[in-house]
Amino acid sequence: MDRRQFLTTAAAVTAISSLPQNTWAQDLLDIKPKRVGLVGCGWYGKCDLMRLIQVAPVEVVSICDVDSQMRTGAAELIASRQKSGKQPRQFGDYRQMLAEKDLDICLVGTPDHWHALAMIEACKSGADVYVQKPISVDIVEGQAMLAAARKYDRVVQVGTQRRSTAHLIEARDKVIDQGLLGTIGHAEICCYYGMGRNRKADNCPPPEYLDFEMWTGPAPKLPFNPVMHPRSWRMFQEFGNGIVGDMCIHMLDTVRWMLDLGWPNSVSSRGGTYVHTDATGNVPDTQVATFDFDDLDVVWTHRTYGDAPDRDYPWAIFLYGDKGTLKASVNKYEFFPKGKKEATLSGAPKTEWDKYPEDQHEKDLEQHVAAANRAHQRDFLKAIENRSRPVADIEQGHISTASCILANLSLKLGRSLTWDAEAGHVEGDDEANQLLAREYRGDWVHPTVDNV
Repeated sequence: MDRRQFLTTAAAVTAISSLPQNTWAQDLLDIKPKRVGLVGCGWYGKCDLMRLIQVAPVEVVSICDVDSQMRTGAAELIASRQKSGKQPRQFGDYRQMLAEKDLDICLVGTPDHWHALAMIEACKSGADVYVQKPISVDIVEGQAMLAAARKYDRVVQVGTQRRSTAHLIEARDKVIDQGLLGTIGHAEICCYYGMGRNRKADNCPPPEYLDFEMWTGPAPKLPFNPVMHPRSWRMFQEFGNGIVGDMCIHMLDTVRWMLDLGWPNSVSSRGGTYVHTDATGNVPDTQVATFDFDDLDVVWTHRTYGDAPDRDYPWAIFLYGDKGTLKASVNKYEFFPKGKKEATLSGAPKTEWDKYPEDQHEKDLEQHVAAANRAHQRDFLKAIENRSRPVADIEQGHISTASCILANLSLKLGRSLTWDAEAGHVEGDDEANQLLAREYRGDWVHPTVDNV
């Protein structure tokens, strides 16, 4: 029996005991202060770092970014927020920063195509790592990242903070684990946000404050375009995994966590660019992917135009059981018993402005997500203290990331892919297996399980 059916009382008790506890923030005041570095000083790199500063006695000693303006702005923000009031050292190359080997924790908040090399080097340097999702741009990178974490005995938390989102933990505990859905036979996950997919701009020289050669790194070299930097690099398949890698991974990982699922047996996907045909980006504006988990299919849909079928849940999870339906998102959850139009259970995030008033004025902060990010950082820190696996351990991040990459490969190849999790390859498909690791540019060396 699994979470798609009625879970045992023991499992429910275990789940409740794993809830992030508010008292943990106070407990952290008694631990040894941690020296922290950040690679990638953009939007979410700073969001993650500021939440870590809020819950732990840390000193941010080093930051790295190839954009000198972004780097300088981050240094000023850090000085205004950390207890010492000091600005961190600044680097333009993560290798120079990590060569100092003086960090307890390294956060990696770069574009996707830089996650693997920076995370692996941080592990080698002796740091525990918080790396953003998706962990990699290809599957072999992810396999190498998992191997590096285990080889160097590092704690690695992935930024899939839905696993630390209080109202989603409540939904799991009160709805799924209590058997209110009955047998779950189908799951839908979706995103109907625009995601900037329709942005258009002409190529131009990169700004003088951006080291575009280093920004590109191992990825294919394209002419610079303002859509690429900052933030909209996800609209280029050369630098990330598109909307599936950005948004699907969160919802797929949440379903996997809620229902205790491992690897999908097979993945299939269809889609393309049907509406934003003259936009600068090259990732699909429309995509459907099916992840087959034995007797449960998880079906993803995204489109960057039109309205969501359920306007209250434009980026969401829908779990369907024979006794009811669970709707869940970053904004709320609702449980509807079979045949009922009104929800009998619901929950929503809290802002925690009373404890962290600075959140109200932080530029671009997702206010409804800040508390979950703090809980995720606490879980990471607790795992560091105990030398244990965090809730979003690198292995879980690898499974969710690789599943999304398989969806993109299925779309590219036009066929379903059957995954052999033990062997780490696609069954009976040499062409697909050739795409599990993409070619690195220039002198950059692609990481593998054998060379980390």
